[in-house]
Amino acid sequence: MAEQGSTTSHRTVSSTSDAMAEHTIPPSLKFLVSNIKNLVPTQLISDNYAIWRLQPFQHFSANGFDDHLTGTENRPPALAITEHKFWTLIDRNLVSALFYTISPSILPYVISLSTAHDVWTTLERRLQPTNCSRIIQLKNELHHIQMRDQTMRQYLDQIKILVDNITAAGSVVDPEDIVLYILNGLPATYNAFKTAIRTSLQPISLDDLYSLLCSEEINLQHQQLKDNPNSEVLAMFSNKNYSGQVKSGKQRVKNYPPRNQQSAEPSNSGKNSSNRPSCQICGKIGHSALNCWHRCNLNYAPPSNPKALTVQQQYSSTNDWILDSGASAHLTADASNIQQLTPYHGFDSVSIANGQTLPIHNSGQGILPLPESNRSASQSNSSPRSQTQWTLPSSGSYRT
Repeated sequence: MAEQGSTTSHRTVSSTSDAMAEHTIPPSLKFLVSNIKNLVPTQLISDNYAIWRLQPFQHFSANGFDDHLTGTENRPPALAITEHKFWTLIDRNLVSALFYTISPSILPYVISLSTAHDVWTTLERRLQPTNCSRIIQLKNELHHIQMRDQTMRQYLDQIKILVDNITAAGSVVDPEDIVLYILNGLPATYNAFKTAIRTSLQPISLDDLYSLLCSEEINLQHQQLKDNPNSEVLAMFSNKNYSGQVKSGKQRVKNYPPRNQQSAEPSNSGKNSSNRPSCQICGKIGHSALNCWHRCNLNYAPPSNPKALTVQQQYSSTNDWILDSGASAHLTADASNIQQLTPYHGFDSVSIANGQTLPIHNSGQGILPLPESNRSASQSNSSPRSQTQWTLPSSGSYRT
């Protein structure tokens, strides 16, 4: 009897140890749960679902637990106590690992769920629509991107960020479309470059396009500097030279009198003085006005502007008749010279010497002042005063 009792006790301890061994966490699961924060450093938020989803799924698949996420491995029935407990042990550890990678703002969506499959599908259902709208927004930004005042490197980096965000959101942009977006965003100075790329028979890779664009930017900058030198540098250089001339002029004012003062130099300076030019600005002999140091000095300017340099034409109005040699019609600027004045509504006009056309305001009969007698004109026209007075003679027809 004693031997039979000891045998039964030994079998009970053995079965208990076997059950505990069966319920022990697998080493791969223990490693996954212990290092999940290092394996998935990015926590799930509303904008990074696609890139977050890839990380835990890859690690779970590498350790053989992806079936718990996708739901392909169903929970064993409750009657199979050992298998049911072991499956539940693994699944709840996977849920804990997932909770470590979810941000506090998203965690309330799944905190009440008990299986890894429920957590996985709930996150996909809630965040996938937001992810789709973000993809549309990013693609729209990529479609309308412009270089504007950015450097080529900044412009290409901005496109690279948009493409990476689209890829992380779960979508793909073809390399041909990326090339098209890059070319469409370039300014007009790159038109020749864009034409060469579009008409090329061989497709170009993004790496080659990046290098060519950076090289083209350098070439355009060199060409721009060659065609349009830096205006600020030229302005500083010109101001420096001009100030030096003025300074030299001020220093020489003490030795040379202005133009409106009498020169202290004697009129007879030598036998060859008559062959040397005389300056019209400072009055000195030996240089011309073009090379005079004082040509920009206002102290040597005349007291008033010469009248010959100012064109002031005198415009006068006249009441005289302007006779037509053909004797068909005559002109006058004074409506009082016309009898039986009638407003003119026709389409005829008067052309003058400078090619300008004057309208006709009135018509009627008048008496022409001839040298011997007054002759009645059958018809005459009244023309207004001209606004361009300088193109007409003093006795011409004028318009108001």
